[in-house]
Amino acid sequence: MDSHVLEFYSVYSDETPHGHFHRVLALHEEPMVTWDEVSKLAPQLRRGWYELAQLSVQDRIEFTRDFWLTKLPYHDGLPEFFAIFFASLDDIGVFLTQRSYDDPLIPHLVYSIADNQGFYHGETQANESELIELQKEFPDYILPADYLAFLQIHNGFAKINDTGILPSTAMKSSYESFQALFQGDEPFATSKGKTVNPKSLIPFYESFGMPFFQCFWGEWYPEQEMGNVYYSNTNKMISCCTMQDDGLENMAFRTFTDWLMFYLEKLD
Repeated sequence: MDSHVLEFYSVYSDETPHGHFHRVLALHEEPMVTWDEVSKLAPQLRRGWYELAQLSVQDRIEFTRDFWLTKLPYHDGLPEFFAIFFASLDDIGVFLTQRSYDDPLIPHLVYSIADNQGFYHGETQANESELIELQKEFPDYILPADYLAFLQIHNGFAKINDTGILPSTAMKSSYESFQALFQGDEPFATSKGKTVNPKSLIPFYESFGMPFFQCFWGEWYPEQEMGNVYYSNTNKMISCCTMQDDGLENMAFRTFTDWLMFYLEKLD
């Protein structure tokens, strides 16, 4: 397991004041903990994650890889990409964390990159009612199907200490905070000069708590669904998305899956 994982999932005490949690339980290292016991401690824990923690390391990696492929819609090159990504892992662990004494334990699935190259961590998947409520928050737009599918894998996902992909429950407040960055309803422009209505931008990813976001753009439908663009509050511009542009260079992606592959590639 990557050393950054152990640092991130550390317990604070008088001896370790820089720890992050009151209590941490590495479920994959506790084979004697029963489902009845742990489900009372961590009500959000799904039975599938509990059973995953009982498997060998290699089985955990392969089972999770297959689950991702099953949940996400087909995308050209995705099976090959996931084969490479999951082959780069040395472990997948289930961590239960408690912020303070009275809090329930919160489950995280942790993807540890081999050779101490970092890690990703995800929260439990969104259920159907959460996805319905999310869509109701944005009635003027149909959220991309692959994005909604990913939320059924992890409803919140990040690398190391990044803010990352926002949980569905945080999308409305994030959108409102994002809109507050703009003065009134004045439009702004892309890097190529195209006028943009900020209300048409729906941030789904926030970069390290800074005013830099990846947003679905309600004025761009390259694959019959909203594409997504990068917004920087430093210059108040979004990346250009003309067809000849390279999405990896300008951070404009035709699909959520394209952006997700980019995010999983760039662990630095």
